[in-house]
Amino acid sequence: MPAKAQDSDLNYDTSIQPPRAEQREYSYTRHGITVSDPWAWLRDDSYPTIDDEDVLDYVRAENAYFEAQMAGQRGLVDELFTEMRARIKEADASVPQRDGDYEYWTEFEEGAQYLKYYRRPVAGGDAQLILDGPALAEGQEYFSLGAFSVSENGRYLAYSTDTTGGEFYTGFIKDLETGELLEDRIADVNTGLIWAANDTVLVYGRANENWRVDRVLAHTIGQPAESDIELYHEETLGYTASPGISSNREWLVIATGDNETSEVMFTSIDDPTGDLTVIKPRQVGVEYSADFHDDTIYIWTNDEHVNFRLATAPLSNPGEWTTLIEGSDEFYLTGLDLFKDFYVTEGRLNGLDQVQVRYYDDPSRVESIDFPEAAYDAGVANNPEWDVDRIRLAYESLITPDTVYDYHVASRELETLKVQEIPSGFDPSLYTVERLEVRARDGAMVPVSIVYRKDREMGGPLHLYAYGAYGYAVPPGFSTSRFSMIDRGMAYAIAHIRGGDDLGRNWYLQGKMEERTNTFNDFVDVGRGLVEMGYTAEGMVSASGGSAGGELMGAVVNQDPALFGAVVSHVPFVDVLNTMLDDSLPLTPGEWPEWGNPIESKAAFTHLLSYSPYDQVTRQDYPPMLVTAGLNDPRVTYWEPAKWVAKLREYKTDENILLLKTNMGAGHGGRSGRWEGLRETAEEVAFILWQLGVEE
Repeated sequence: MPAKAQDSDLNYDTSIQPPRAEQREYSYTRHGITVSDPWAWLRDDSYPTIDDEDVLDYVRAENAYFEAQMAGQRGLVDELFTEMRARIKEADASVPQRDGDYEYWTEFEEGAQYLKYYRRPVAGGDAQLILDGPALAEGQEYFSLGAFSVSENGRYLAYSTDTTGGEFYTGFIKDLETGELLEDRIADVNTGLIWAANDTVLVYGRANENWRVDRVLAHTIGQPAESDIELYHEETLGYTASPGISSNREWLVIATGDNETSEVMFTSIDDPTGDLTVIKPRQVGVEYSADFHDDTIYIWTNDEHVNFRLATAPLSNPGEWTTLIEGSDEFYLTGLDLFKDFYVTEGRLNGLDQVQVRYYDDPSRVESIDFPEAAYDAGVANNPEWDVDRIRLAYESLITPDTVYDYHVASRELETLKVQEIPSGFDPSLYTVERLEVRARDGAMVPVSIVYRKDREMGGPLHLYAYGAYGYAVPPGFSTSRFSMIDRGMAYAIAHIRGGDDLGRNWYLQGKMEERTNTFNDFVDVGRGLVEMGYTAEGMVSASGGSAGGELMGAVVNQDPALFGAVVSHVPFVDVLNTMLDDSLPLTPGEWPEWGNPIESKAAFTHLLSYSPYDQVTRQDYPPMLVTAGLNDPRVTYWEPAKWVAKLREYKTDENILLLKTNMGAGHGGRSGRWEGLRETAEEVAFILWQLGVEE
């Protein structure tokens, strides 16, 4: 069905005046450069406690303005929410997966916001509810389950929860035989919970007051947490530590590092307090991870090639690395999974996911798993057991719902176990999927995945999405909510821009540090390219991104505001320079390898200043914008979007709507619960349709 875009007449209530955050004189000087920041006061001095009434009054006023302006769209929000919900099977269960003597699965009950967790004996018997998410979340404004780990003997469940959105989790232990919680409470957990020492000890990483995991501890079941033993303490600012367990469950593995450097150590899982053996000492710029098979360590590393190689080392000499799979300019090795009789490598070739089965006794034997579409998202899923003859895989595409496979290794056959059901119906034949390339201004060819209805008129509205940071490749996967735009005549495009590693590790490196602006340029150039190719028109492009993708939104509206008809920026990292100057913030020291350290480097300071979306707001027209924040967000603090919106209100020369919505009881991911989260998605889509003038 075609879409119609209206002229840019103001389509909101202009009688309701937006809040104006006052300007308070403030500036700072670094490296001989003075920067004025009159909205710096929006950062509460008592953070992470937020009790400054001036700050809270402004945030509440913005929320009231958001509610008032969206009031006229509530019918559309409700309509979108209803149709999005109708695409979701409410009473649904995951495919059971065996782990030891039990098989485990999760279920949503009809109408439920949170999952229930079940198991039953492989030998036969009744299902057992081992964790009740709805019961745990009852009465909580926010609820998130973190760690979930059943002991080797199957008797105990260790799990952790967060009820603020601040991501400081509390660990609990449940006796699955009696159904009772033990008295143990483990505070400030921010990693998995690893069973060790014959199920008598839990190993975990503890977040310090700055939300950084710098300590790995061992908790003895039944003992007070105050007596937990420190196994490792990371002294380097910016590094975080995390415990894990080898695939064969013989070794406790502790990894530490930042965004560009790794160090891995191990000890026996039976004696977690034993001496740690470092596989290879940290070397700046070298990343690696490790797993174990018999007396051999398998190491995934970028020490010799940017696209990583696979090396092995003898258990007796962990630092002696021998190449097993060479690094390749064409094939990007992204990881591996070890099993008793074979192992699996994952990677990308020309931007498409590859899964390959390989054998310990014959390195030349490589069996690639073939998938049915030209563009897709595929990878190894949950495979907890060591001795298996099949591999659980996950698969989806822009028009193929989530699909769970078992790959039978001996016969090399894919067995379909489950395809996501769309209760309201879904016909993939109605849609066209294309994989395009758009030339960026420096000549780089940027891949674009695009989906639209076959009866859509060319030149109509189009939504453009990207992330573009940390080497995260946005997969061309399936989304039920996306079709509320597509079925109204919009195209949906994913720009696989630099900063992600879609085309290999160099693609990521070309979008970080000194080359960060490639990310922003790629996004704008893709949008402009799609206009030139006739897919859409200037002012008919909506865009969205979150976190670092929210930074992307801030940069592109500064650079080319006329391209966009609506922009949604979720928890945006837009006050880049100020955040990177503040080493007391949770993530800052670990982020310097990604963005640069403006405290020590004038060059980094000037570069961040040159593109920081908040600092680069200018007196020009901006498109209609919706910005979100979380008051308890430890990743992108609430004041970044608040300051940005305050400055935009002062500087922008247009009369387009600008909204800020701050979740007062949530964090980085927005509201918890599948329906609350879905309603926020409906709000986002309603805003886009409203501002683009897209009608039924």
